[in-house]
This record gives sequence, C-alpha cells and structure tokens, in this order.
Amino acid sequence: MLIRLGYDIQFDLPLDVPFVGLVNVHPSRVKDLREPDELTVEPTAPITRFVDSFGNRSTRFRAAAGPLRLYNSTLIEDSGEPDSVDRSAREVPVESLPEETLMYLLSSRYCEVDLLSDTAAWLFGGLPRGWQRVQAVCNWVHDHVTFGYEYARSTRTALEVYNERVGVCRDFQHLAVTFCRCLNIPARYVTGYLGDIGVPPVPSPMDFSAWFEVYLEDRWWTFDARHNAPRIGRVLMATGRDAADVAITTSFGTAYLKKFEVVTDQVHAGVQVSTSAF
Repeated sequence: MLIRLGYDIQFDLPLDVPFVGLVNVHPSRVKDLREPDELTVEPTAPITRFVDSFGNRSTRFRAAAGPLRLYNSTLIEDSGEPDSVDRSAREVPVESLPEETLMYLLSSRYCEVDLLSDTAAWLFGGLPRGWQRVQAVCNWVHDHVTFGYEYARSTRTALEVYNERVGVCRDFQHLAVTFCRCLNIPARYVTGYLGDIGVPPVPSPMDFSAWFEVYLEDRWWTFDARHNAPRIGRVLMATGRDAADVAITTSFGTAYLKKFEVVTDQVHAGVQVSTSAF
C-alpha cells in the first residue's frame, strides 16, 4: 500500500522567530519512503537537521518576520496490515526492564503518575498482568472520556482528563499513558499520521494524530485509547514522554497560526502519483 503524506502549515510572525520542528517520519520508517521527506520553508531559511534525545528526526531554523509557510509532500509504502496484536505479551518486572525504558515509568508534564497511582491500582490492580491489563486501560479511557474538538485545551493534563471526562486524541492517550506508568508498565506518547484507511471517513479536516506505545515482553506495542481498535496505515513521526516532547512545531517567540492542513491519503492502483499535494 502507498500512502501520500503531507502538510501545509502557515504562520504570521511579528518578529524574527527561531523554530524547532518534528515534521519528518520517524527513523524507523525511513526505509519505507518512496520519495524524499524534506521540509520546505518559505521564505527560504537555512535549515539544520538533527536527531533529538528521543531519537526523533528534528529540524531547526530561524524564520524572518512576516508570513511563513512550512510544507512537504512525500510517499511512503505501508504493509496495509492493522496494528500488531499479541494478547499473550507479558509485563516485564521493573528490575528487568531495559534502562532506556525506565524514563517512561515516571511523571512528566502532562502525565501525573504520583497523583493517579491510587486510582490506577483501584481500577486495574487486580486484573491479569500484561496485554489484557493494558487493553483494560484503553477500554476504560475509551468508554469514560468523551471525544470532541470543542474540548481541545493545550494545558489539560491526565488528571484533568480523569476529572473532566472530555478531550481530544492527545488527552485520551495522556490518561492511558499515565495509568500504564502507574501500573509499572513503560508507556510513551506518539504522534504521527493516521488517515481514514479501512474505516468510514470522518467529515472533520485531517490532522496529525496521537496514540501511545507500551513496552511488553521485549518490544514496544501500539495502543490507541481514542479509537480503541487496530488501525491500518499509521505512520510514526515522533515519540516522547508526552505531547510536550513531540510538538509538531515549537516557536521561540510569537507565531500566529494562519493555516494548518494535513494530507494522509491512500494511493490506489492506476491512480497517477502526484509529486506535490499542495
């Protein structure tokens, strides 16, 4: 399966502003790219590319005052298979976890492990360990939190999601991530592309999506508390402790968002592949 990926993000800048972006597919998916995956900045500015402390492909540049456009279009090959499932996958005792997973047991900006530990133990402590317990977390969050774009708030934390019972996809994942960490299961937040492939299309505009990964047995596994079902065509962009680590763009100064468009479309056989979505 081929998937056309792209974005067109535009700002108005009152002053020169440095930016950091996480706008490329993750290193683990670079081998699947069938076209270059390169950020274009207009007006042109020198770009520095680097890998951040979480292993994500990152970009930095300084944008001049005035209109700013960030865009890209690329093509990626995907297996067309839904998210992998292994209901027998076991939890790993903390003392046996790889060192690089330990940070994903701790509290972070949006995930207050210390404040939700008693709640997680009460809700999930007596359940069978491993995949079943993570799935129970997803089921609970999916069933008890109401999704709606009108509920979006960039400062909402996992505890606030638990208390308010509303949110957007990032809020679902923050609460699920926090519950898993409370249960000593490493969990990390993920951002990427997720189009309406294999499911009925929704009328709202396409956006980048959030899901999460947990470490079971000997690897990271994909879970999604918002959709709560295996999906086709996820394209990983970045992983981190929570949304603060994987912002698509971070501006170190005032930047007024003027346009935000995301493309995630399956390219069907017999359809000519365009080299630009914008």
